[in-house]
Amino acid sequence: MSDSAYRVDTTPRLAQWRIDNLASCTYRKSDPFKIGLWNWHLSLEKNRILYVKLYPEISAVTRDNPPIASFIVRVVCSAGGGRKTLTHPEITDKQLKNNDDFIWAIEVPLTGKFIIDVEFLDLKIKSPEGVEPCSIWAEGFTHKLSNLTALSTLGRMLKEGIHTDIIINACNGSIGAHLAVLSSRSPVFRGMFAHDLKEKELSTINISDMSIEACETFLHYIYGNIKQSDFLEHRLALLRAADKYDVADLREACHESLLEDIDSQNVLERLENAHLYQLHKLKTSCLLYLVKFGKIFDIRDDLNAFIQSADRDLAAEIFQEILNAWRGF
Repeated sequence: MSDSAYRVDTTPRLAQWRIDNLASCTYRKSDPFKIGLWNWHLSLEKNRILYVKLYPEISAVTRDNPPIASFIVRVVCSAGGGRKTLTHPEITDKQLKNNDDFIWAIEVPLTGKFIIDVEFLDLKIKSPEGVEPCSIWAEGFTHKLSNLTALSTLGRMLKEGIHTDIIINACNGSIGAHLAVLSSRSPVFRGMFAHDLKEKELSTINISDMSIEACETFLHYIYGNIKQSDFLEHRLALLRAADKYDVADLREACHESLLEDIDSQNVLERLENAHLYQLHKLKTSCLLYLVKFGKIFDIRDDLNAFIQSADRDLAAEIFQEILNAWRGF
């Protein structure tokens, strides 16, 4: 049997195991695949009932920090010339330590090719303080942010309006800021005040394409006291601002974050933004999610409408990916 029979394809939060034929054996275990901090396995055991198991590989990481997982498992198979999907009820905050912690018994007979699809909604570990478990993705974001942004005292300067010397006008409100901080973080802001432009004369910056809420979040990032919830809520607006004002680390933080939770509700919007802002990894992940992982079937009507209004080059890329996938199937 070829190695591909055991390989699990992954994105940061999605795993798919393609089974061409299970008739020749009663048990199969996948190769390990990496999601979050852990290596994982899927296994199948066929008797009168098909048992699907998901579990982390036994290791020091698993022993010391067993994952607390939220996920959805689906089985997609061909049936009568169409696609049939079986979906297990969503699992929320379940600690997984061994191969008996999650077992799905499927009584419906499966024949021919089928796909086991695992979508990880969140992965948590117990916090060192012993309070509420914390998401590993949130923890990674916070750690990265603390290394990239200014000292926390800058946040207090913004929050309390200490000696502000510039006014930023958003589309629905204004906020005071500090020219030196803005200039140190953005070459675009620095250029505005290095020459005799109207911004320098009036000591104002007009950002009319941002709401005051998104603008405040943008400033909180620059000053180093952004909240994760605000970052997640305003990621696309922050991406636009980062691109416009050349804040490279914010652009990359948005890019990495947008990669982590692609789903059927946001994939088309993210694909469009990936094309607009030339985010290669995000575009590749969106096309992978849509085409290789077969999600185009779930959003067929939305995709048709999207292609009709999308940039011509982007539409051509989507069609090419679909054609390539069909040739390889």
